[in-house]
Amino acid sequence: MSARLLRRVLKEQEEKRLGSSEPDPDLAIDADGDEESGSPPASASASMNPFDLLDDDQEDEVEASVGDLPLNVSEHQTKVRNQICVIPPSKRKSKKKKKKNKADSSSKTNLKDEKSLDAILEDLSIGPSPPTHQTSPQSTNVVSAEAQRKTQSLSTSSVLTVDPKFLKAENELRKIFGSKVVNSFENHQSGGSSRQIHGGRRAAHNPRKTLLISPSSHWPRWDWSMSMELLETKDGVNYFRYVHSDSCAHAQEAFEAAKAANDLNAIASILAHYPYHVESLLTFAEVFKYSGEHQSSADAIGKCLFALECAWHPLFSPLQGNSQLKYNHDTNKPFFSALFSHMKNMDRRGCHRSALEVCKFLLSLDSDDPKGALFCIDYFALRSQEYDWLERFAEEYRTDSSLWLYPNFSYSLAIARFYLERDSAQREGAASTEKAASLDLMKQALMLHPLVLKKLVAKAPLKDSTWTQILKNSFFGSAKPGSPSLEHLIDIYVERSYLMWRFPELQNLLKDAALLVIELLKQNSREAQDWSCVRKEAFSSEKNEYSHLMVSEFSDTIPSLPPEELRQIMVGPQVVHEMQGVVREEIHEAAHAPPREVAGRNAAIIFLESLLPWVDYGHDVQQDDHD
Repeated sequence: MSARLLRRVLKEQEEKRLGSSEPDPDLAIDADGDEESGSPPASASASMNPFDLLDDDQEDEVEASVGDLPLNVSEHQTKVRNQICVIPPSKRKSKKKKKKNKADSSSKTNLKDEKSLDAILEDLSIGPSPPTHQTSPQSTNVVSAEAQRKTQSLSTSSVLTVDPKFLKAENELRKIFGSKVVNSFENHQSGGSSRQIHGGRRAAHNPRKTLLISPSSHWPRWDWSMSMELLETKDGVNYFRYVHSDSCAHAQEAFEAAKAANDLNAIASILAHYPYHVESLLTFAEVFKYSGEHQSSADAIGKCLFALECAWHPLFSPLQGNSQLKYNHDTNKPFFSALFSHMKNMDRRGCHRSALEVCKFLLSLDSDDPKGALFCIDYFALRSQEYDWLERFAEEYRTDSSLWLYPNFSYSLAIARFYLERDSAQREGAASTEKAASLDLMKQALMLHPLVLKKLVAKAPLKDSTWTQILKNSFFGSAKPGSPSLEHLIDIYVERSYLMWRFPELQNLLKDAALLVIELLKQNSREAQDWSCVRKEAFSSEKNEYSHLMVSEFSDTIPSLPPEELRQIMVGPQVVHEMQGVVREEIHEAAHAPPREVAGRNAAIIFLESLLPWVDYGHDVQQDDHD
């Protein structure tokens, strides 16, 4: 929009309002914005710049919109117009002295005028106003419902927004222990720059950077064994699915055959040719986990996540919350399993904030929550001291029912409120006297799920004599879940979070709330019936709706199997006989000169680990001595 034309139109409107037939010489401005103080004012046609014809459409629109303005403008608008049209004398003198820099000053003035025009137009309400339509009440309700749905979707995506700097456990470990300690540990794990694998050496390379993990430079290169395809886009959300490449289709068939025959040796052979076959990596991760080799299991999970992330579609943007990866597709299931195992590995290492971010990522991929991330996200939030976020998540996350009805959230929200009250009291420098809110929440949790207290006392365990007196009360001692689904969720919560209740301050909070509940029930016995009705209404199904979630998956304790039983289960009896001779040779060699990295480990597991193409045990000590 031309500033010159706007000044000219505003000047004409001012002249009409004042009723003067001749223009004011103080308002005469030439095409360059300079004033000719000694000459009479020029006419509109004489002052017209020929280059203004290049912008006929905009000028016509301005003239039409300005022509519709009322003549009785307000004083505020008159002041704004005078600020545009009138040039102060000080400015006129400075312009006469700076004729050499006329081009620069005029360009700067035009830029300032262009910036100020937007605000001026808003004050004058110049421009096309949005059309007004009369909407029916029904259409208004539809629009409001759509706006509410979008608002809920935005709020849900905001609470599940993943912070990439907390996704990797290395960043949290550096924050806890310092960079020097973490770097020295990584150098010790790498064992130097040279690597020896089955008598040969592998040259290091720079792997591509990924979001979830930090790949090692000695891992094999990405073999493009998988890819991701876009299925559809609905309501601004992209839906994806993993796809096996044609070159690796026979590897998937071989894995299915080896899995049906329980042949772990055949699965290791698949990894020798396709080191990033995700199902084979997950199988070896389970083998290492149940044999007590947690670091080897974590490495297999890391390679699996590296392969799956390398196959991401260019439009797959998990950090923006507009990408969905449904679990009902078989090719997507390994990604959920790997993420869930990776989350537990980071929690085992003490990286609770990283585990929280992975749990948020896992929950955002599929709103159906196939792995039960909703029943452990509160635990990671409490361990990482994200109390404010947990309360905001319970308020904004969209579910079929309120989150506080679930056993884990009913107790975790009371714990979060307790720590928030304690922190606020410490910041104010006063003692923690206001505990009413946390006590009320804990009382509600005990009234809604009294069976949790009975299971916590046995699992933690809580050996104070006060707990024995509390459990003698019929409300807690004879508490029943009422439905299979609720009992399963209570078992998951107790197995996941019983370690939290070993803290003395939380035991005192639970004890005080339980005693208050007993006193309340003595005064009004109908309270128990009312809360029982709420519990039955929330969990009314007669079937266990969460039977697909195993309680052992939420436990930190991993049962270990003897090596003989492990080989019998995973590879079958026909392969065990063939492996026994090789295992004895490995044990004999290890007894004479065990390498530094395998000393004290199980020989059978070392043999299975040696079948993997990326395994490295460092330098051969005997070979170094001969050299």
